[in-house]
Amino acid sequence: MVVIAAAPAASAEAAVAPIIALTDVIRVYREADIETIALRGVDLGIAAREFVAIMGRSGSGKSTLLGLLAGSDRPTAGSVVVDGVELSRADEDERARLRGTHVGIVFQSGNLVPFLDLVENIRLAAELAGRSVDGPGARGVLARVGLEGRERHRPAQLSGGEQQRAAVAAVIATQAPIMLADEVTGELDSTNAELLLDLLVEVHRAEGMTLILATHDPDVAGRADRIVELRDGRVSSDRRLR
Repeated sequence: MVVIAAAPAASAEAAVAPIIALTDVIRVYREADIETIALRGVDLGIAAREFVAIMGRSGSGKSTLLGLLAGSDRPTAGSVVVDGVELSRADEDERARLRGTHVGIVFQSGNLVPFLDLVENIRLAAELAGRSVDGPGARGVLARVGLEGRERHRPAQLSGGEQQRAAVAAVIATQAPIMLADEVTGELDSTNAELLLDLLVEVHRAEGMTLILATHDPDVAGRADRIVELRDGRVSSDRRLR
């Protein structure tokens, strides 16, 4: 059983410890004789426990960047280091291990197994991360994200906002130090978007997670500690809000 508790206060040294470092990252996609440059020499460092919003229009490179951080993609050139692992050199097994234990991911369309109920989804996410969560533990995590009474529902039986909260619960159960969220409010109405953002901020603070949220919405980005803006595959601005 996993007991969810607020993370202890970080020391000044831990608060600034880099957990993500990208150096001169280039990502080129090739299909037949067509070449698309998604990232063009990106340099970016993110400290542990930081909340960073990655902003940019569609096609700016946001999702490509998150894919590299998740280890589901590799750079064409440059270095991507996530929690001490050099992903540009890691094989698929090592990158899969990182996704299971170090990086939790919440997508716009959710990332739950459709034929499993929520308790089963939570337990599976924890198991893939090498952790054990029993039924009461899974129900406790779901209660924390406001899904009491929904434990035996399957994803299709939930609203969009509930599916997103369940995906966040799955990340909590893995105890991953990094959470990636890709346009997670894009399909939600303003009320549910605000509720989801409140939840992400609460989990980020209580669990001490590094939170990286890709969005094109300036109001969503404004909840972060820092905004990194991409334009045409390059970092066009990097500013701290708080």
